[in-house]
Amino acid sequence: MSGRPTLRRPSHLRSHRQAGRLRVAALGTALVTVLVPSLAACGGDAGTSGGDATLKWTSSYFPTHWDPVVGGSGAQFRELALVYASLTRTDKNGKAVPDLAKSWEYNDKGDRITFHLRPGLKFSDGEPLDATAVKAAIERAKEQEDSALFGDLTSIESVDADGLDAVVSLNQVDYQIPQLLGQRVLQIASPKAAGSPKELDRAPVGAGPFVVTQLIPGTKAVLKKNPDYWDAKNIHIDNVELTSAPDASTVVSGLQTGVYNFADIEPSQADAAKKAGLDVFVQPGFNASNISLNVNKAPFDDSRVVDAVRHAVNRKEFVDKMTFGYGEVTNQPFPEGYVAYDPGSRDAYPYDPAKSKKLLADAGHRAGDIKLDLVIPAEDPQAEIVQSQLAKVGITVNIKIDKNWATPFFAKDLTFSLYGTTGRDSAAQTLTAHFGPDGPLNLSSPYEPAGFEAAIAKVRQTPLEAPEYPKVLQAATRAGLKSEALVFTYSSPNLIAKSKSISDLPGNPAHIDWTGVTVTGSN
Repeated sequence: MSGRPTLRRPSHLRSHRQAGRLRVAALGTALVTVLVPSLAACGGDAGTSGGDATLKWTSSYFPTHWDPVVGGSGAQFRELALVYASLTRTDKNGKAVPDLAKSWEYNDKGDRITFHLRPGLKFSDGEPLDATAVKAAIERAKEQEDSALFGDLTSIESVDADGLDAVVSLNQVDYQIPQLLGQRVLQIASPKAAGSPKELDRAPVGAGPFVVTQLIPGTKAVLKKNPDYWDAKNIHIDNVELTSAPDASTVVSGLQTGVYNFADIEPSQADAAKKAGLDVFVQPGFNASNISLNVNKAPFDDSRVVDAVRHAVNRKEFVDKMTFGYGEVTNQPFPEGYVAYDPGSRDAYPYDPAKSKKLLADAGHRAGDIKLDLVIPAEDPQAEIVQSQLAKVGITVNIKIDKNWATPFFAKDLTFSLYGTTGRDSAAQTLTAHFGPDGPLNLSSPYEPAGFEAAIAKVRQTPLEAPEYPKVLQAATRAGLKSEALVFTYSSPNLIAKSKSISDLPGNPAHIDWTGVTVTGSN
């Protein structure tokens, strides 16, 4: 697996200084683009609509790209899902259910899957959404030069279009495909609009529940309900005003005064939101943070040093300081209770600074001998926790901020870094991203732990509904956790504060689903 996934930078890791820089940059963009008219494809004025149920959403994940192929499967897919629909969606149990595809089936061998599309689908520009459009979307995600998704689609060999049937041929048995081709990895854009990806980035055209009528890059998007969306009868919101979140400290007051009625918030703001009478929705997710090590470089080419770092990590400190009690300690890329979480691997390397010091001594290192640059893209409290914890066992950490961090990280040139992701709906894809030899989140590529390749192949060969699937999946997690390239620290849910005028949201893990949601009263 290869690819360039969108980095998950949780909102609670952004410093006030960084947020200020973002506001200045956004203002500059607004000044440049304020005279751009509303998107012609959407028709009509941005401020007009047939109804007045308005969602006012301010987000710290405001899309940097509106082309879903470039946007990738990071946190921004939630906002892009306003505009784009996918073959499948995820239910409250994390399983794939019909979306644009009403059904699908595999051949007997398990290396070909046929998706049957709903009849009469069309994009907001009037173009038909048929199997040809699905074929174009997959091929573009695999082939476009700046695609952040091609590494997720390596099992797909080719796609044939037959009317409303998209036949996906695979290069291996892989029963994960329905899980994979949902909102995170295959949001489908109009092939006509996608003929110019740069233009699509400025004027998104999909077949989702809403249509963009105005877009100020990096700052604001105005949308209206899409009457041609296949499930429009269950979309009760007429308008959406999506804005880039200001400083975290002002979001709660904005919700109180009605400037917004929906916002993702930092854990530090949750209590204030509750005291203000707002609803705080704790949305389950696959968010997990880790310390990334490169075993191809000293000192991590010595497994004793790796184990020393493992035992030097006090995960509870991360939870207490980063999540204000909303997160959980974890040594895995999955939250406890999720089907892929391996109970047998829980606390495999417990916090034990004395053991850490002994391991370093056995490796020939005295206190202060090891000096490391921890390279990160921006100020991050996690880095200070790592610095403090490793100092206690005699490892000196110098925090180095490099805004162009992504280039050396994905080139596997760094020795030591931090990472956090939103995961994937396909557990197998999450595992290969972290532990596979070409995994984008594996800083030690092409290294992979012994036994992982066979274990993940067995996962793909096992139907998701098979009784043995959970054990097979957990065995692959266990094999992956033998990797010396990652030390997981904590997992955390997504926190959302909303006005009581907005009804409860479906509890689909990591997804924001507007089906059935209502907005009442004054906004």
